[in-house]
Amino acid sequence: MRHFGLLLILSMLSSGMVARGRATEFALAPDQSVVGAPGVYISKSDDTLLDIARSHDLGYTELMAANQHVDPWLPGNGTRIVLPESHIIPDGPRQGIVIDLLARRLFYFPPDGDRVQTYPIGVSVQGRSTPIGTTRIVRAVAAPTWYPPPSIRMERPELPAVVPPGGDNPLGAFAFYLGWPSYLIHGTNKPYGIGRSVSHGCIQLYPEDIARLAHEVRVGTTVRVVKQEANIVHIGDKLYVVVFPNRAQAEAIEAGDAVKPQFPVELLQRISKLSSHQILQIDWRAIRDAGIERNGTPVYIGAHDVGAAQASN
Repeated sequence: MRHFGLLLILSMLSSGMVARGRATEFALAPDQSVVGAPGVYISKSDDTLLDIARSHDLGYTELMAANQHVDPWLPGNGTRIVLPESHIIPDGPRQGIVIDLLARRLFYFPPDGDRVQTYPIGVSVQGRSTPIGTTRIVRAVAAPTWYPPPSIRMERPELPAVVPPGGDNPLGAFAFYLGWPSYLIHGTNKPYGIGRSVSHGCIQLYPEDIARLAHEVRVGTTVRVVKQEANIVHIGDKLYVVVFPNRAQAEAIEAGDAVKPQFPVELLQRISKLSSHQILQIDWRAIRDAGIERNGTPVYIGAHDVGAAQASN
């Protein structure tokens, strides 16, 4: 598997498929909760947000959420595009693969424990879902054959019983099979779907991203799937909140429809868990705006007493 992954990466580099300058791996301290930093891109006349998303290893919907007033197909020459390149580490153990369905991101924690890789993902369409919980990778297959399940063939009776490896195979060039039957982490033959609701429950990655994981991830690796609408991030003595669109809002963003504001109860629950003696100041208006806008980027909400927080631990 390592040999296959390396060859595939080298092949894509030589063909220009992998964008230079992608930030996918970050050093990670034990108490660090965010990696990367927001960026800005000035669009060219022939850009679309699909192009910009892939070239910066972002998903379409996370890029749209951060630029909700930009035309995704004709952003225009010289338009300022916010790149949501700061990524929130999900709560819980930092081991193996962790998938945050609302952030639409996969996080891989290599065994050495001081790094993290993160990639945008395609998630399930409305009416389908990915299980929440923990499983493992049980099989890893290069150039997989796809056997469309009965549920998909009912929707698309024109599909053959077997789809061999190649350009028509929706599993792409590599697939990890999970302990949950019928659920996979795999590549895709339609990279424009990454970051969007496109699957029947599987997790999809850009071809270049699954190639890297194929080179590094082993059978037996744990896979934990979570859904976190809201996060509180501590950076020094500063407090930030990050709120992602819920499923209905994300699908509205994808479709270019108006997004119905809905303040997340989870955000208030998380703020209520902060000890009052740790908080020096808090901006409730910023919290309200972050909860309504849900653009997936860190919003400063105030400061806290680092010394008090450490003393209470």
